[in-house]
Amino acid sequence: MSKSARRKEYHITLLHVLGVAWFFIAMILLGMPDVTHAQDKALENLRETGKAFASVAKDASPAVVFIKVEKTVSQGPFFRHRSPFEDEFFKRFFGEPGPRFPQFPQQQQKRQVQSQGSGFIITRDGYILTNNHVVGDADKVTVKLLDGREFTAKTVGTDPPTDVAVIKIDAQNLPVLSLGDSDRIEVGEWVLALGNPFGLSHTLTAGIVSAKGRSSVGITDYEDFIQTDAAINPGNSGGPLIDLEGKVVGINTAIYSRNGGGYMGIGFAIPINMAKNIYTQLIEHGNVTRGYLGVTIQDLTAELAKSFGLSDTKGVLVSQVMPDTPAEKAGIKQGDVIVSLGGKPVENSASLRNEVAMTVPGTTVKVSLIRDGKKMTLNVKVEKMSEDMLASSASSRSEDLSNLGLSVATLNSELAKQYGFENESGVVVTGVDQDSIAARAGIRPGMLVKEVNRKPVKNVKEFQVALKKSGKKPILFFIKDSRGSHFVAIDPGK
Repeated sequence: MSKSARRKEYHITLLHVLGVAWFFIAMILLGMPDVTHAQDKALENLRETGKAFASVAKDASPAVVFIKVEKTVSQGPFFRHRSPFEDEFFKRFFGEPGPRFPQFPQQQQKRQVQSQGSGFIITRDGYILTNNHVVGDADKVTVKLLDGREFTAKTVGTDPPTDVAVIKIDAQNLPVLSLGDSDRIEVGEWVLALGNPFGLSHTLTAGIVSAKGRSSVGITDYEDFIQTDAAINPGNSGGPLIDLEGKVVGINTAIYSRNGGGYMGIGFAIPINMAKNIYTQLIEHGNVTRGYLGVTIQDLTAELAKSFGLSDTKGVLVSQVMPDTPAEKAGIKQGDVIVSLGGKPVENSASLRNEVAMTVPGTTVKVSLIRDGKKMTLNVKVEKMSEDMLASSASSRSEDLSNLGLSVATLNSELAKQYGFENESGVVVTGVDQDSIAARAGIRPGMLVKEVNRKPVKNVKEFQVALKKSGKKPILFFIKDSRGSHFVAIDPGK
């Protein structure tokens, strides 16, 4: 091939390569508008979300209040007794009691202590929702608004079992927050927490609804918490959890933490639907009236469901029926599985307990249950729970110890009378799973556990601490029943 021919072929090849290159460059350039458009759209969405947060904060902040509480406590000169506010602070935000100081037999002195929290105005004439642990048993409650005004508040009513409280300030034409519907919120929705963490007035944090219906958290007697990862810290207690429409869906109450109280992305709020019911009763009567059935219930495990011939674990198992109660009068029996109340499905024991408690006494409700594999419906007239019953209910709630296969409850006057354990102390076995470690060891419902590993136990908490200390080592129970007292050994490792 001549030199001119080779030069011509080289030029053709170069032009081909350049043509291909320009083709790809043109394709990239033509595609860039789509990429740029997508980026612009994403940025615009973020701007809109930010504007939504800003709008809610602007509208809601004037109705969120800073609460300062003062109380006089008795205390020795060397801090022999801690303030209940400080104890509550450590309990709710550090998950443990506060530090204990050496005790000296000194004469007690009076000391003024302060605590702080949040709240939000729900009526134009000054009614405010907050937490019981913020204002309960306070000598003086001071409320400060965003505009700087301060008022001395009156405590209208408190409900320790749900940790809801209502206070009031003497003012008119106040900014208010609208109450939403906590039943309608979904896991994954955006929510905003407003409050005064560490005294930093009107702090806004954002997150999502992480879970609904959280119970067995150990914060209150009646639990149905909304879990959120919106940052909640000490001082947020009593403040509102708000949706993007600016409506309150919960009352911020506590956090879960293992590192000395630091934020770990798990906060709990009382559903506003529960708080509405409590608020109405506190306003109208000054106290809360609850309904009761008169049963001890427990969640179904897979083993229990199988033993009762059930296809799933939906519903709750009746482990006891108290004499002369609405449940007994209606015909509910031990071993029944309650699957719905008033047409509403029962998911677990906590939800059933909450529903019954919120039912107006005197109301007749339909209870659907499964007995011996057959479905049936009974009409039960809910009766009023007395203060003694409330205390008994709180102390006798069964604590599920699934690893051992049993449930226990603190012995109280009602259980003592039922089982013949007057003048005794300990925990009563309220349920035992078939083929469990406890069952194989001979433990049966109705037995009273007085000691664990030769140490007396007076309540469920002490019982749990004793088990935790035992670890995987064999556990020695000292038990009393109708036959007398005897020891039972359980090896959790087998």
